[in-house]
Amino acid sequence: MVSTTFRELGLSAPILRQLENLEYKTPTPIQAACIPLLLQNKDLMGLAQTGTGKTAAFALPLIQQLSERSGKPPGRRVRALILSPTRELAAQIHENIRAYARGLHLSTAVIFGGVGYASQFKELAGGLDILVATPGRLIDHLERRTVSLDGVETLILDEADHMLDMGFAPALKKIVSKIPRKRHTQMFSATMPDNIRQLAQTLLQKPETVRVSPPSSTADRVEQFLCMVGSQSEKRLLTLELLKQQELPGRTLIFTRTRHGADRLASFLSGKDYPASAIHGDKSQGRRERMLREFRSGKTPVLVATDIAARGIDVKDVRLVINYDLPEEPEVYVHRIGRTARAGAAGQAIALCSPEEIRKARNVHKLLGRLLPVHASSASVPAELRAVPEARRKRSSPMQEKRSAPRREPRKGYGRNGSRAEA
Repeated sequence: MVSTTFRELGLSAPILRQLENLEYKTPTPIQAACIPLLLQNKDLMGLAQTGTGKTAAFALPLIQQLSERSGKPPGRRVRALILSPTRELAAQIHENIRAYARGLHLSTAVIFGGVGYASQFKELAGGLDILVATPGRLIDHLERRTVSLDGVETLILDEADHMLDMGFAPALKKIVSKIPRKRHTQMFSATMPDNIRQLAQTLLQKPETVRVSPPSSTADRVEQFLCMVGSQSEKRLLTLELLKQQELPGRTLIFTRTRHGADRLASFLSGKDYPASAIHGDKSQGRRERMLREFRSGKTPVLVATDIAARGIDVKDVRLVINYDLPEEPEVYVHRIGRTARAGAAGQAIALCSPEEIRKARNVHKLLGRLLPVHASSASVPAELRAVPEARRKRSSPMQEKRSAPRREPRKGYGRNGSRAEA
């Protein structure tokens, strides 16, 4: 029998009241699957993409268990540690936890780079029930001895695949070495490549595995189009034309491959009376937060982002997603377009494809198992994009592990050579 209410999942009365205040009506599939297992202290590997309700899936059981504990953690000690790849996602997780735990007297904090240390020192000094952190800043605090992980009872890794993509493997290894072996561990990832499988085998003890919402199911809810362009240089003008064609008000999220490309496109669009901001790892935390506020409010209705900077962006009323540069991995394409058509709203996604990106477009077609319809603004479509390649049409699962690591733009973090640059 599938649970249809939060009450059936075994959550306590105080949490149920808070969920009602927050107008949470029905558990999402990952919440319905994970919450009962986590309340039994099972180690868990959760496979689900952004926007499926993962935060509540791991946060609600954690809050319930901690709220039943007595006493306060000793100074600098932490009872539960949640690791996140980016500042924005860490901040969003902490904000949600505070909302779920209101009135339960739990001590929580979030630490990430790009901001000062003083307030973080103060929060850590008193001891915490829940700490949300990015790996780079947490390592800094460990080296300064302003936090101790020897009391961690629960470890949660969110967006584990992106943490490894960003080069945080050395940092994760160092962090885990400071945590007791006897603990409750959870990992959440959108995909299950070999490196995530190996990490799970290292960290988890007899885990339960939950797979929900494969990427193609989200893609089916979005109106998608393909736009061919003769060259990369034509993309800016076509993007401007697509913005002019939008009939419904709303926000537009544009994905570029590089930080430099994001800056150039945002500057171009702003110069054409389409206010746009570029968000990526080179922006300070204060600027990134201001850009997100302006995007949410509609003051700046166009946001140009790199993939990593977009992690944690949860904005309602995104009506259009433009893949200005197609990603190396088709799964990333699906994660991108999942930013629109949320909660039953209308949404559209348009992929721009230059001749050198035909291979990437073919991979998207393979993953979806169908062809993207051609947009009216498109140039002629080459023959190699007019049919779904038979070799991959019967792919068993969109979450099938990737066989090779893609090339990505340089990012801040612990690099693959172990050198540090703040996340």
